[in-house]
Amino acid sequence: MKHLQENSSNVDELSAKERAVYSRLNPGHVPQHIAIIMDGNGRWANRRHLPRFVGHRSGVQTVRGVVETAARIGLSYLTLYAFSAENWKRRPRTEVDFLMQLLRQYLKQEVPRLNRNNVRLTCIGRIHELPKTVQERLKWAEEATAGNTGMVLTLALNYGARAEIVDAFRAIITAARNNGGIDHLHIDEEVVSRHLYGTMPDPDLVIRTSGELRVSNFLLWQIAYAEIYVTGKLWPDFEGVDLLEAIADYQRRDRRYGGLSASSNGRAQRVSGNGTRPDDSLASELALHK
Repeated sequence: MKHLQENSSNVDELSAKERAVYSRLNPGHVPQHIAIIMDGNGRWANRRHLPRFVGHRSGVQTVRGVVETAARIGLSYLTLYAFSAENWKRRPRTEVDFLMQLLRQYLKQEVPRLNRNNVRLTCIGRIHELPKTVQERLKWAEEATAGNTGMVLTLALNYGARAEIVDAFRAIITAARNNGGIDHLHIDEEVVSRHLYGTMPDPDLVIRTSGELRVSNFLLWQIAYAEIYVTGKLWPDFEGVDLLEAIADYQRRDRRYGGLSASSNGRAQRVSGNGTRPDDSLASELALHK
């Protein structure tokens, strides 16, 4: 955790609605790292009888607003699930091509704004499998924002958590072969974590839009102890104020990290007649918000 006001010099730029929620936050108890599964662009467009690409364009506008709100309150790390490795198979080629074009446009247009907000851009995933033009634009954007010292914005592109873990073990084995041979292989949680994509800390809070109760192969290793917040809003309808509401909900949680509740004072939790804790329902764990 970090003190929210350490980097919050731009809080006065929040909207009136955002300031109202921000004023309720405890600045000493905020997530250091928030990860978002951005879901619902297609459904947003379908409900309005619009082409899917309109939903994706609207989703980009949401990214801009959420990133600015996160940067203004001094969040340290924000990771966005932008394009999964499975999207190559699940989406029509024309839609994938449009998404790649939209990504290039976003990077070109947003780098000046990221620099104004002191945001550093990074990316994770099998970037080498993306189109060459996208790789070049990503490299340019990363280099253009490398000197920024504020929030780190990470885009998960061509990303899958299982692939990330496989790549980590491949890297561990390769390192062992280059340093004395496979007989010297040593693996523990710290070693695996060190070989995952990126260098950001594990997420404290995962937000999913669209009401779906699943994590969709996103940061499976890193979110072992993260809190999960699900909202029924589709991604294009999600706003900065919704991000702040998610943080407010997070602050009402009792993070356990696999242990007992702090309110138990070291005693075992009371269980209900079926042998489970009263709060063991999926709904309470995922905190679905309409």
